[in-house]
Amino acid sequence: MATFVIEGGNKLSGEITPQGAKNEALQVICAVLLTKEKVTISNIPDIRDVNKLIFILGELGVKIEKIASDTYTFQADDLNLEYLESEKFKQDGSSLRGSIMIVGPLLARFGKGYIPRPGGDKIGRRRLDTHFDGFIKLGAKFRYNKDEKFYGVEAKFLIGANMLLDEASVTGTANIVMAAVMARGITTIYNAACEPYLQQLCKMLNSMGAKITGVGSNLLTIEGVTTLNGCNHRVLPDMIEIGSWIGMAAMTKSSITIKNVSWDDLGLIPRVFQKLGINLERKGDDIFIPEQNSYEIQDFIDGSILTISDAPWPGFTPDLLSIVLVIATQAKGSVLIHQKMFESRLFFVDKLIDMGAKVILCDPHRATVIGMNHESSLKGTVMTSPDIRAGISLLIAALSANGTSTIHNIEQIDRGYQNIDERLRAIGAKITRVA
Repeated sequence: MATFVIEGGNKLSGEITPQGAKNEALQVICAVLLTKEKVTISNIPDIRDVNKLIFILGELGVKIEKIASDTYTFQADDLNLEYLESEKFKQDGSSLRGSIMIVGPLLARFGKGYIPRPGGDKIGRRRLDTHFDGFIKLGAKFRYNKDEKFYGVEAKFLIGANMLLDEASVTGTANIVMAAVMARGITTIYNAACEPYLQQLCKMLNSMGAKITGVGSNLLTIEGVTTLNGCNHRVLPDMIEIGSWIGMAAMTKSSITIKNVSWDDLGLIPRVFQKLGINLERKGDDIFIPEQNSYEIQDFIDGSILTISDAPWPGFTPDLLSIVLVIATQAKGSVLIHQKMFESRLFFVDKLIDMGAKVILCDPHRATVIGMNHESSLKGTVMTSPDIRAGISLLIAALSANGTSTIHNIEQIDRGYQNIDERLRAIGAKITRVA
């Protein structure tokens, strides 16, 4: 189990460029299974979860070539479908949550898709019902081996259908869309997720010959086609990483420029950080965060305490709530953080309390933060990263703290952030990776 050792209290400066978006990369890489032609994808992040998915596709028989540091070609023209029912696949697929999205394209093209119950972050229940309910509505038969925890869907062909999703699941919507693009007839998906990464998937599929309308809304209409072509696609910058760098600049009283952020795809993210009192400026497609000795949380207009909560896009993404919570510990004022979607994602606050933060965990979904306005710094400590987002939040806290902090289980952070220690050292952080 690897460890980060961080000497806190140092200011950062310079420029940092966000990696490609993990959540988009997982979707669009699965989409290469829909065609036998070559697909080229660029700006792919070099992180554990994405590399694991690429490995699984390679084991499935996809021809993969890395043609640049962030660019791959994929060609799924001769697949070994027997791998899907092998013990090796059950082991490989169970370690990656994103592997669930290979089911939709395999079902569409080959009439069958299988997946072991996938793992991932320990942030609460993330059910798969939306995925399989959608496949069933398209005409697939569902089976589940309870003893082996193995899911399967099969169909001679899929038929377009009207469906209302019971939740606006991003991965669920992506999976159903990839299945529906080759179904017979027209599919309408109400309450579809409309995150930028899902929009990117739909644009990629349309460039391959799919017929999807309503992209960017919560109502998608898909006219099925018989075959799809190859394409070139570029992944957006990762909005979660962008939010992480904003928070890091504020907590360390640093001046940082975040390059090439695709500002128009960030939605409410800049506004939420501004509500916390953080100054940020748009400079072309960059974000500039000037050095601030203090930032004050805005109250609601009636004087009541600000509440920041997560919601499906265009609401605020749940992946940034833990970072907002950490930032608030050194703000002037108080804020209520309401994590609606995952019941375990706030359970890292005990580590912040150990560092001297004033946080009241009201229940599994809500925490009240009383900001200390940098008048009392956090103290370095020893802690363990429970998941990707909590891990980066604890890293931000450690960078701002007095003294030295040790973070164990940094493999969790590596799953979502590419070479983060090297990139932080380049802007002045004192961070060391210990094997």
